[in-house]
Amino acid sequence: MSQGPRRPRKVSSATASRVVRLTPDMVRVFFTGDDLRALPELIYTDHYIKILFPPEGAGYSWPFDNDAIRQTRPAEEWPVTRTYTIRSYDPETNEMTVDFVLHGDEGLAGPWAAKVVPGASIGFFGPGGGYAPDPEADVHLFVGDEAAIPAIAAALDRLPEEAEAQVVLEVANSDHHQPLRGTSRTQVTWVHRDELGLPYGEALTREVQSRALPAGRIDAFVHGNAEMVKALRRFLFVDQRVDRKRVSISGYWRTGHTEDRWQATKGEFNAAMEAEEAVSG
Repeated sequence: MSQGPRRPRKVSSATASRVVRLTPDMVRVFFTGDDLRALPELIYTDHYIKILFPPEGAGYSWPFDNDAIRQTRPAEEWPVTRTYTIRSYDPETNEMTVDFVLHGDEGLAGPWAAKVVPGASIGFFGPGGGYAPDPEADVHLFVGDEAAIPAIAAALDRLPEEAEAQVVLEVANSDHHQPLRGTSRTQVTWVHRDELGLPYGEALTREVQSRALPAGRIDAFVHGNAEMVKALRRFLFVDQRVDRKRVSISGYWRTGHTEDRWQATKGEFNAAMEAEEAVSG
């Protein structure tokens, strides 16, 4: 049975209204625009959008007709997407905030965010998402690197004041800390990989593995570097026998991979990881 033509995906538009540098390697961009008022209710704390970027040297910029470009230009000139968490959306002011991690001149989204000024616009798909902290949990465990901080911060904003939370975050050094709301029962630990001379994810993995898991019914959110996720999946599911249904865990990115390459190989990576866990478990 042949398939019909690909159904065009809805592309929304937004315009940068202000920009704030949070840390040396993270920029917060506030967006506004009529399309934001049509967003569905953001019930999750890991809601994300996929921002459309023209490849370097493609010769066009937003706004553009994504489907027309894909039909008329060679594949290497098609727009590519980069995934970013919606840190917050305020329906009263119609402002959506997105935090961008900067990696120097590498990539598309980081250099764009490093230079963005009010008035610049983006096109995006979404939002997607699927996690929010369980209000019935005895304790919340949040683990991640810079890429996961926006979603973890959004989850902390959502916790009721009586909630207990343990947060373990990896950044380069103390200059990269940022304020987190938390509750009176929130414990935040910052791990500094550069001071330890370790690659992405390893310091975070060691810190979590060295701890006793909190007692009670755990609700966990563990995201960031894929190698860190692989190690902590084994720690949580195989060594500690944590209920998989109580854990949101996934690799947001992988060292040495563009997002396109990581998304193309993520299924294979996850399948191999799960097979190893099955043998070990």
